[in-house]
Amino acid sequence: MQSSLYRKYRPQSFKEVIGQDHIVSVLENEIKSGKVSHAYLFSGSRGIGKTSVARIFAKTLGIKDEDVYEIDAASNRGIDDVRAIRESVHTLPYSSKYKIFIVDEVHMLTKEAFNALLKTLEEPPEHIIFILATTEPQKLPETVISRCETHRFKKPTLETLTDSILDIAKSEKYKIERPSAALISVLADGSFRDAISTLQKIINSSPDSKLSESEVEKVLGAPSSRFILGILDGITQNDAGLSLSFVKKAAEVNVDMEVFLKMILRSLRFVLLLRFAKDMESHVKAETGEEEFTKLSEISKSAKNINSKTLINFLDASSQQTYSSIQSLPIELAIIKSCESIESKEPTLL
Repeated sequence: MQSSLYRKYRPQSFKEVIGQDHIVSVLENEIKSGKVSHAYLFSGSRGIGKTSVARIFAKTLGIKDEDVYEIDAASNRGIDDVRAIRESVHTLPYSSKYKIFIVDEVHMLTKEAFNALLKTLEEPPEHIIFILATTEPQKLPETVISRCETHRFKKPTLETLTDSILDIAKSEKYKIERPSAALISVLADGSFRDAISTLQKIINSSPDSKLSESEVEKVLGAPSSRFILGILDGITQNDAGLSLSFVKKAAEVNVDMEVFLKMILRSLRFVLLLRFAKDMESHVKAETGEEEFTKLSEISKSAKNINSKTLINFLDASSQQTYSSIQSLPIELAIIKSCESIESKEPTLL
């Protein structure tokens, strides 16, 4: 069985961390100056390197593995777990200057556990460092946040994520076209971990070293571009029935509707970029295939009824999809709203 690509390509030093220069520079300067905080809060979306940076920080400080304690608060969230930490902080490190506790998903702790942790954060021993990591900082008590040096991790850009996928595939002796790598990036939603895990699934399912567009679409559950372009054609012609027929076809071949909607949004965005930002043309061309780019270019020039309101309709659909029992319904409603005649007016309710 092939080893995990994510573990293999996880950054091992600050130089290898991508897109978090605003955090890395601060941490490096603190280590050099010896002005290290006793508690840090790393927040940001999943899979963007919070725990990796925490480990690199510990390693750069010279903390040995036996003095690094990683706790998953999702599984160890009770007051007894935090009490065990409180007892442990009073013992000296085995062979390092510091003992470091990396608490992942810290927002999952119970209220009682937070209160117990707070007492430790208020007066920690000099040899203790806490790094709290979370995807939901808004769930943390303000009393905990105020006692930490906080760092907000940024999502990587689609271009950065796409470049990483291409680099890893090349290192593994696999060939993948940029549009396919870009598709993985879009659906990974800014997560390095998800993007690399998806690449591994595609590699594992491929019979050879060439990762074709169809292989990528199959693993992702992504629709063929003809379905997306068919929907855009229908909106261009103000023909809701035509667009809806492509939603039906996508459903018949079990396309993931969340993925489908993301791809529609991606194409609508490209249409508007091609219309209003000519300097973005090379970017759009790099992220799409030749046929798709040609079609999107035609739509950007001729379909004036595909505009910012159209994009908003589908963005609204994205927020509604989570709560819809029929996954295709928000997409269908967005199509109908986008194709409604400008002349038609809904009756005023008195």
